[in-house]
Amino acid sequence: MLTIKNLEASIENKKIIKNLNLQVNESEIHVIMGPNGSGKSTLSKILAGHPSYDLKEGKIEFLNKNLIEMLPEERSHEGIFLAFQYPIEISGVTNYDFLRLAYNQKQRYLKKEEINPIEFMSLIDIKLNQLKMSTEFLSSDLNKGFLVGEKKRN
Repeated sequence: MLTIKNLEASIENKKIIKNLNLQVNESEIHVIMGPNGSGKSTLSKILAGHPSYDLKEGKIEFLNKNLIEMLPEERSHEGIFLAFQYPIEISGVTNYDFLRLAYNQKQRYLKKEEINPIEFMSLIDIKLNQLKMSTEFLSSDLNKGFLVGEKKRN
């Protein structure tokens, strides 16, 4: 599923990751631990496609696709992105609109038909039930008034 071979990366000419190899197969869970400055966040940012990091060497494949050649937007549609540790609130954008637009962007990327607001409401009801979330949050501004855990769940 995810294969990293001989990865070397730097930022501002400072080498952060040296000769990293990692294989994560489907259904496996891996934990990356280490002291501050050991490259954990750097690896996450590299996987997501952050432009500040310079890959000197190595190969990264995700679902048999060359991740290094993909734009950050493409990586996110493939399932690799960074979530905020403390998600922000966005006034004027409802959770419903945000989720519907995000869903339709993914549909467009997959070259599938986008769905209208009524169809999306049926879909989101199913997902909310699975997550045990109330439909009331859909009309709220994005993450507004949520506890940190609720924001992350959202």
